Amino acid sequence: EARTHGRVLVHVPATAPPWPLLVGFHGYAETAGDHMDALQRIPGTAAWLLVAVQALHRFYTRQQRVVASWMTREDRELAIGDNIEYVGRVLDRIKATYQTAGPLVFSGFSQGAAMAYRAAAHYRAGALIILAGDVPPDALQHGPGSLPPVLIGRGTRDDWYTQAKENADREALMRIGARVEVCVFEGGHEWTDPFRAAAASVLGAVQRGEIAGP
Repeated sequence: EARTHGRVLVHVPATAPPWPLLVGFHGYAETAGDHMDALQRIPGTAAWLLVAVQALHRFYTRQQRVVASWMTREDRELAIGDNIEYVGRVLDRIKATYQTAGPLVFSGFSQGAAMAYRAAAHYRAGALIILAGDVPPDALQHGPGSLPPVLIGRGTRDDWYTQAKENADREALMRIGARVEVCVFEGGHEWTDPFRAAAASVLGAVQRGEIAGP
């Protein structure tokens, strides 16, 4: 066991606090900055305190850009525990530093989707916004009522997050009583305007109290 440090980006609204909180997790070989850009492009998020969490395992691309990954197969269970604790520390720091109130929503893209599911399974949230990533089995082990309503996004040309994976995830989530909405859009493994609109609809419903977590 060794201590390390993570990187977290925060975007503070121009409106007066307190703010609802949207916390997101990037995909493989991305950065917190990439995910922050994606969160800011969702309509309505200017009124939310936005937090983009960067994975602890950094590496270089061939172009020498520093990016990150959430984990590999090696020591997977240890990495899962480290990441869950990391998320808890992020939430504690954010809530101690900024005035937040009302809903907490997690988002995740691709590899970061698993982290969003795990975060919601351990830290109470109002909703989950998931794009192009599957639900990890460990996030389902907490049983009925452990996960909030979930928006799943899938591109019709996504060769990785396929319709078969979406169907399996939807069935697994419904077995533990999670409310599931699916947004299928024309596109690949990517953020698109139709999915951003669906995510904005979820955030608005959470703010209005029309949907809520367990």
